[in-house]
Amino acid sequence: MLTMNRRRIMLGAVAGTAGALAGAPFAPAALAQDARPPAGNAGLYRFRIGEIAATVVSDGVIGGPPRVYAGDAPEAELEAVLRQAFLPTDFMTLNLNTLLLETGGRRILLEAGAGTTMGPNGARLFDNLRAAGVSAADIDLVVISHTHPDHVGNLSTEAGERAFPNATVMVPRADWAFFVESEPDLSYMPVPPEFRQRFAANIKRSVEPVARHVEFYEAGAELVPGLSTIVAAGHTPGMAAFLVQSGNDQLLLTADLAYHPVVNIDRPWRPGPDRDGETAAAARRRIFDRAAADCMLVLGFHFPFPGLGRILRTDTGYAWVPSGWQF
Repeated sequence: MLTMNRRRIMLGAVAGTAGALAGAPFAPAALAQDARPPAGNAGLYRFRIGEIAATVVSDGVIGGPPRVYAGDAPEAELEAVLRQAFLPTDFMTLNLNTLLLETGGRRILLEAGAGTTMGPNGARLFDNLRAAGVSAADIDLVVISHTHPDHVGNLSTEAGERAFPNATVMVPRADWAFFVESEPDLSYMPVPPEFRQRFAANIKRSVEPVARHVEFYEAGAELVPGLSTIVAAGHTPGMAAFLVQSGNDQLLLTADLAYHPVVNIDRPWRPGPDRDGETAAAARRRIFDRAAADCMLVLGFHFPFPGLGRILRTDTGYAWVPSGWQF
């Protein structure tokens, strides 16, 4: 297993501000008048996993108070860590990094994204798919790691119809039983009661169009050749991580084992929305240890776009090393 001293690791940090979530692209005053500034930044990132064509497709961003995502962090230390990483201390931006796989003549989407269920800065998925030359009707399979709104929100159109009309949708059976077939007790979530109510309602509203067509899986199963699931329960009753393999290449998708590498990998703080904190922590250690030992390429659903990097085992825990950009 690869182990490194934390003091020897220099980690990149991504700065963000709450204003950047809603603002227009920055245009320097010195820009020549006849030069046209870009309309926006890329929402696609293409790479390969062996013979599999992969594209990170952004659905935009969500976020909230850093305390929500680092539930057991000492307040002063959390603020200091955020400042050291050049991050705001009052708001943490979370990306929505879905993954499109093109393999065996099929287009498979891992996670559906939030749509508008978690705020106005999501709902970029379909525009970004179109930019990649793919329509919602071209998607053959959508696989969901867990049924929180930011992972299932785009399953429904605004009119309440299936957003991916030709796709099979697969979700963990335990999550469906907890969030959809019952009235879930969300009192464990460190958010106001009205947020919990919207959260639960948005889950049911998002999955309603696919309810009669959904297929269930148990975490740990191989779903299609090259795509396996890994038990990662704790955050939710049935959450799965994903492992994509082709030849000697592999990619691990960690779902919500960690929200942001600064607070959940470089520091051992636990996400507040974990339903079962001890089980989630055990899954985090088990899967992070595997990623570090095998030097896996990792995709974090909420990490700064495109969310790709590797996890190192250090003398005090773990460290996140973002991958270099491939042109």
